[in-house]
Amino acid sequence: MRTIFYIMQKEFIQVFRNRMMLPVIFLMPLVQLLILSYAVTFEIKNIRLYITDNDNSVASRALLEHFRSSDFYHISGESADALHGLEELKEGEIHQQLVILPGFEKQVVSGSPARVQVLTDAINGSAAALMNAYTLSVIESYNREVLSHMQGFPPKMVQVSWRYWFNPALDYKTYMIPGILVLLVTLIGMFLAGMNVVREKEIGTIEQINVTPIRKVQFIAGKLLPFWIIALAELAFGLALSVLLFNIPIVGNIFLIFLVASVYLVVVMGLGLFISTITNTQQQSMFLSWFFLVIFILMSGLFTPVESMPHWALQLNTLNPIAYFIRIMRMIMLKGSGFQDIVKPMLYLSAYGITILSLAVWRYRKTS
Repeated sequence: MRTIFYIMQKEFIQVFRNRMMLPVIFLMPLVQLLILSYAVTFEIKNIRLYITDNDNSVASRALLEHFRSSDFYHISGESADALHGLEELKEGEIHQQLVILPGFEKQVVSGSPARVQVLTDAINGSAAALMNAYTLSVIESYNREVLSHMQGFPPKMVQVSWRYWFNPALDYKTYMIPGILVLLVTLIGMFLAGMNVVREKEIGTIEQINVTPIRKVQFIAGKLLPFWIIALAELAFGLALSVLLFNIPIVGNIFLIFLVASVYLVVVMGLGLFISTITNTQQQSMFLSWFFLVIFILMSGLFTPVESMPHWALQLNTLNPIAYFIRIMRMIMLKGSGFQDIVKPMLYLSAYGITILSLAVWRYRKTS
C-alpha cells in the first residue's frame, strides 16, 4: 500500500503540472455539461410554417389562429400561391406548408369532411414525424372546438386526465443530463487513464520502471487510482451543477450512484489500460479510444432508445458499458430505483470490469 501511495502521489503531481491535461480534466467537463444540456435536444421548436389560405374565410382564419398562438410555430410567410410555398420548402427555407383549400368554411358549416393539406420537409425523418404530430394535434384541437359548437353535438361524457411519471414537465434536459454525466466520468476514465500509461512508453520511462522492484499490480493501481478519484470528484461536481443549475431531481440514493460509478470506472479504465498496452504513442491511444467511444455512445441510448435498435445491435450492445451505466443513472436519479432494481446490470458491469481489467493486466505483463 505504501508503494501504491507514493506512485499515486507522483501521479497527482504530474497531473497538476501537465498544462494540457488540466483543461481536459476540469474545463472540458464543465463546458460539455453546460453546452450539451441545452444543445442536444430532440424537442422541436420554432417550426417555420408557410401558410396558403385559398379560402380566406372566418373558419380558415380561426384555424390559423391556433397556429399563430402556439409557441412551436413561426409563420415564415403567407401567399395564395401554393407553388411559392413549395419552392420555399424545396430550398429549405421553411419546415412545413399549410394549404387551406377553397370551400373550407362551407364544408365545415355543412358538417361534411373538410380537407387541409400539410407539406412537411422530411429529410430528417424523426423531426418530420414530430412536426407532423404537432400540426395534426393543432388541427384536431380546432376540430374539437368546431364540433363543440355544432347543434346536436352530444355533451362530453368522458373526461381524461393524465400525468407523466418521472419527468412531469417533459423536459428533455431531465432525460439528457444523467447520460451526459456518464460521459464526464467516461472521458476521464478511458481517455486520460490510458493516455497516462502509454505516456510512460512514449517518453521512455517505462523501461526504468520495469527494472525497479515495483510490482506490476502496484504500478497499475498507482497509475489508475488517481484518475478514479478525479472521475468521482467530477461526478460529484456534475451532480451538484445539475441540481443547482438545471433543477434535475435526484430521487434515489446518491451513495448508490457513486457505488455504481466506482464499478463502472473500473470497466472504462480497464479498457483504457488495455488500449494503452497495444499502442505506443498517446495519439494512437486517443485515436483507438475515440473509435470505440463513438460506437459506445451512439449505441448507449443517450440520444435514442436502445429498444429501437435491430436485434443484432441489441445483442452487440451487451458489450457496451456506457449503455448499462446510463440506464442505471436514469433509474436511480429519476425513478428512485434501489439496489434490488439494478442488480442485473450491476452484475454485468462487475463481471465486465473484472474481465477487462484482468485482460489488460495480463496483456501489460506480456508486452512490458
